[in-house]
Amino acid sequence: MVNDYNRSPQEVLEELHTSPLGLTAAEAAARLAAHGPNKLKEAEKPSLLRRFLAQLKDPMLLMLMAAAAISAVTNALSGESFTEVFIILAVVLLNAVLGVVQESKAEAAIEALQTMTAAKCKVLRDGHQTVVENSQLVPGDVVVLEAGDAIPADGRLLECVSLKIEEAALTGESVPAAKAAELLTGQDVPLGDRKNMCYMGSTVVYGRGRAVITATGMDTEMGKIAGVLAQTEQDETPLQRKLTQLGTTLSKLVVAICVFIFIFDLVVVGDYSLTSILSTFMVAVSLAVAAIPEGLATVVTVVLSIGVTNMSKRHAVIRRLTAVETLGCTQVICSDKTGTLTQNKMTVVEHTGPLPLLAAAMTLCNDAILEDGGAQGEPTEAALVNFAAASGCPKPQLEARQPRCAEAPFDSSRKMMSTIHRTDGGFVQYTKGAPDEVLRRCTHYTEGGAVLPMTEEKRAAILADNKAMADKALRVLAAAERRYDSLPEDLTPQALEQQLCFIGLAGMIDPVRPEVKDAVAQCRAAGIRPVMITGDHKDTAVAIARELGIITDASQAVTGSALDGLSDDELDQVIVRYGVYARVQPEHKVRIVNAWRRRGAVTAMTGDGVNDAPSIKCADIGVGMGITGTDVTKNVADMVLSDDNFATIVSAVGEGRRIYDNIRKAIQFLLASNMSEVLGVFFATLLGFTLLNPVHLLFINLITDCFPALALGLEQAEPDTMTRPPRDSRDGVFAGGLGVDLAYQGVLITLITLVSYIIGHCMEVGYFEMPKGVSDDGMTMAFLTMSMCEIFHSFNMRSQRKSVFSLPSHNKVLWGAMLGSLMLTTAVLEIPVLANAFGFTPVSWPEYGIALALAFLVIPVVELVKLCQRRAAARRAQK
Repeated sequence: MVNDYNRSPQEVLEELHTSPLGLTAAEAAARLAAHGPNKLKEAEKPSLLRRFLAQLKDPMLLMLMAAAAISAVTNALSGESFTEVFIILAVVLLNAVLGVVQESKAEAAIEALQTMTAAKCKVLRDGHQTVVENSQLVPGDVVVLEAGDAIPADGRLLECVSLKIEEAALTGESVPAAKAAELLTGQDVPLGDRKNMCYMGSTVVYGRGRAVITATGMDTEMGKIAGVLAQTEQDETPLQRKLTQLGTTLSKLVVAICVFIFIFDLVVVGDYSLTSILSTFMVAVSLAVAAIPEGLATVVTVVLSIGVTNMSKRHAVIRRLTAVETLGCTQVICSDKTGTLTQNKMTVVEHTGPLPLLAAAMTLCNDAILEDGGAQGEPTEAALVNFAAASGCPKPQLEARQPRCAEAPFDSSRKMMSTIHRTDGGFVQYTKGAPDEVLRRCTHYTEGGAVLPMTEEKRAAILADNKAMADKALRVLAAAERRYDSLPEDLTPQALEQQLCFIGLAGMIDPVRPEVKDAVAQCRAAGIRPVMITGDHKDTAVAIARELGIITDASQAVTGSALDGLSDDELDQVIVRYGVYARVQPEHKVRIVNAWRRRGAVTAMTGDGVNDAPSIKCADIGVGMGITGTDVTKNVADMVLSDDNFATIVSAVGEGRRIYDNIRKAIQFLLASNMSEVLGVFFATLLGFTLLNPVHLLFINLITDCFPALALGLEQAEPDTMTRPPRDSRDGVFAGGLGVDLAYQGVLITLITLVSYIIGHCMEVGYFEMPKGVSDDGMTMAFLTMSMCEIFHSFNMRSQRKSVFSLPSHNKVLWGAMLGSLMLTTAVLEIPVLANAFGFTPVSWPEYGIALALAFLVIPVVELVKLCQRRAAARRAQK
């Protein structure tokens, strides 16, 4: 069998029954059905049964099953019914089912996000360039490759210009491989030496090219190596790790308390019979059931997954869950200008120099293409092609007369590109790029049809024209030419881009996005510093930054060359002075981000080009561009903007703050509820009576852990969410007084429940006495009070400090959770079959009313404490 690298491009095309113009859409669809999607095989997902069994391994549920077994033994010895056993097992089953459902929902949300960030590639279909998802590629497709693109599948190169591909994932070679389209001789050429092939898993770092796809999916070299691709796992966020540690600590503490209660109860009772031991053990188990917040980790995961799904609907696609937590701490947003702060809709509005020659240079030294509907390609290049066409120089006609035969592709460090074209009299090179960079390499200029030596006066005049355009917030590019009798042997940028003849300037307007000005003001109000970083001229950057409110004075702008004169220590000292960085190189972006981070600022950085990947990676939050961004930057980004809009970043910060606030509310609510249950059982045991049975606590936890906590996760943002400073990234879970709030609220619910039990017992016996053992009325009232007190308390948790009555919106889900809980609790108390199963006795309506009134007390008491806290904070602020 002849290898593809031993065949000429034409032979490979014939073998695959395709052409340089690619496949038709119909043929591509037929081949997709035959070959399947271009995906590596994923690890099989665990079945529902395996997920269900995994839930049963949870220590909490294992403890409950042990409690059910012991309860069965106790009931068998005493001749009682097994109702309690069945209830415990039903709760275990329901917990496991809910766990599987919530886990599946969270997983589905993450998979949906991964689909939204699915890699795409440029492919020729029906003779036209279009963009499709990598998974839709088939053998025979012709793909267009540019710097920053990830290779979507294995392919044979048809053409390439200065193409270099990084293949470290396959070959281990860190230096990019230079590519060529010519066939190779010799069999079994090592993969790293196959210069005319490109492979899935590698990345274009320089140049451009086209390739015909020869293998997809598991037939690729990557597929052969990978075998099976494990599913992508999301890292736990720092908050999730802290909560896991908290859960472990709580579990150990609970075990210690349970052992103490078990021993204490046995010693106090003085009965060491098997029945007494088992009964005492059930009390200890009830304490464990009350203490462990089994829903905590699940609630946090579900709230995170719901939050990131909502963010994706607002064009901010989170690729790593850790970014959600970090967004709320963001203090500095470093943003590119073009396309993010501006609309990236370029139109040439001014020019200097001879128009026909300038138009020819700008459109031929250009990778955009002219179609019936206008130019297609990168917005700046498309604007130049449209400008040339409007000037009577359509690109297809010019290319026919002056075909391209060599080039030095654009590079962000050079800030220019060059192409060489064959003419009737020899060869001409056109160079376009940043005016100051191009002008630096010019020794002559064109004027009135003559080529004249460059003078300092002329150089100053060109720079003055450039500044005049830049002061109008125009993006300015320069064009130059160089003529040859024969094609140069040395085609490196260093050799080509010298001794140029200056042609002229083209000034393009790129209007600012209308929503960005408000977003910048919102940043300021939220304590976030917006910073513009651009490769454009300083005057252009200053004009736009002033319009947007990023800076107020030109002294707040600095150029990349000025940064080169500063050491890292010096940059750290002056970094806060500047809001605009112009004419920067990719390495400058890394220095800027690192300087802010060394000052302790949580920094977000946007980027789109292949050279932006290092700065995005070193930022606390790397933001990739979904429209103009390369595959390289998207792959390293924590968040991708599907609309490339600065306002979306600010919106995402607000959403990140809301999500984190809501998670803290859920944590405070769950831990305060569990603390009240622990303290209630603990003190009741010390006082000599049984507050609630394990099955009662299970019922309460099932209601309070699942529904109100999730409802709090859906709470809308508080009015001051984007008017307060960012939180400190070093703050723990209980920062900002949450630990103190949690403690007093847990004690408050405990006291209310104990009071309800005592009142119930006294109403049962008809006089006041401290209960001993079990009081049926007391237990029933305590159950009603504790379950509804925790539900009412969830309304307090809508804001840590503000009055719940002052919030501008209602949480309908929370109201639904309250009404549902009230109905379920009443059903358990009033429906005879359920009441008998749970061991409740019918209570009178006065008892029912007192229990609910006591439960409602949690709202006014917490409101009073909040009022005192607000006044204390106001006094501290005045000092």
